Amino acid sequence: MSIKKVCVVITARPSYSRIKTALKAIDQHPALELQLVVAASALLDRYGSAVEYIESDGFKITEKVFTVLEGNSPTSMAKTTGIGIIELASTFDNLRPDMVVTIADRFETISTAIATSYMNIPLVHIQGGEVTGNIDEKVRHAISKLSDLHLVSTEDAKSRLIKMGEPVDMIKVTGCPSIDIAKGVIGAPDYDLYEVYGGVGPKIDPKSDYLVVMQHPVTTEFTDALQQIQKTLTAIKELNIPTFWFWPNVDAGSDSTSNGLRTFREENPSFPIHFFKNMEGEHFLKLLKDSRCLIGNSSVGIRECSYLGIPVVNIGSRQNNRLRGKNVVDVDYTVDSIVGAIKTQMNHGEYDKDELYGDGDSGDIIAQLLAEITPPIDKCITY
Repeated sequence: MSIKKVCVVITARPSYSRIKTALKAIDQHPALELQLVVAASALLDRYGSAVEYIESDGFKITEKVFTVLEGNSPTSMAKTTGIGIIELASTFDNLRPDMVVTIADRFETISTAIATSYMNIPLVHIQGGEVTGNIDEKVRHAISKLSDLHLVSTEDAKSRLIKMGEPVDMIKVTGCPSIDIAKGVIGAPDYDLYEVYGGVGPKIDPKSDYLVVMQHPVTTEFTDALQQIQKTLTAIKELNIPTFWFWPNVDAGSDSTSNGLRTFREENPSFPIHFFKNMEGEHFLKLLKDSRCLIGNSSVGIRECSYLGIPVVNIGSRQNNRLRGKNVVDVDYTVDSIVGAIKTQMNHGEYDKDELYGDGDSGDIIAQLLAEITPPIDKCITY
């Protein structure tokens, strides 16, 4: 039996958390050989390097590819994409994979898709066909058109790819592998988050009532990033509820978002907000599960929180039109609307579990499909 070399490219730390169970299943499958490439912002300490988590989980990193050009602007994002194409092309030439797997819609991810396509290597896209708004949606659908096999999270995503002209037999509904992790969080033991992750700011009792905030800049609104984060900070201050706050990602506007957070810390040193740079997926979801509400614009509020029944206040346009459960309340960037929505969600409490994005067995399904299917690299638009 021939062994397929499956190269999985991780370009951002959340991408690793999202696909970890699939990586384990690929690594353990007798017909597959995992080649794990870590690139772009997944390597940067500033945004929470994924390397430590990957290695502590027992994975061997095959190659590290540094591509991020600092600059906090659309220009730096475009140039980072170009550098990624050049460096990943060399990586694939060295590794000679039988297929390459890329995830979701990060701007760094399209570098993987372009390099793979021009090198005549079958490209597998996980989490295609979804709607998100802003630049991420353009990137996601562009990757789908370059991809040869689609492993999608929902029937809704599948139907959208069919409308985009993708061949039906190369679209498989697997659920989202991040739900596998969420499934394991239910009933998971407690841990000392300060001992493990440190962070900065006043310590909050994790057994008390608290909120969690994760708000990233929106790439098409990056000039408004400072004003947007200030609105959320003002709302949290008005509520005066202990809060765990997570640092933003690498997108354009991240410096403005970070500066807003630093200024608030300096002006309100005793206010009960504790800031973390990053956290392992299981621990992060455990923290969310025990919270009163998640606030911000992260996709975790749409995916994992729907499965766990966690109340979510989704702010702004970053998750526009994405399939969501009843646990999500959408608001704009006004203090009153954010405060009102948080109060509403806290009064509601936990929601019923929703399996919109799968039932927690996606990793094994993905590995088996990769073993069974060798997608052709030639395709025509199909209706």
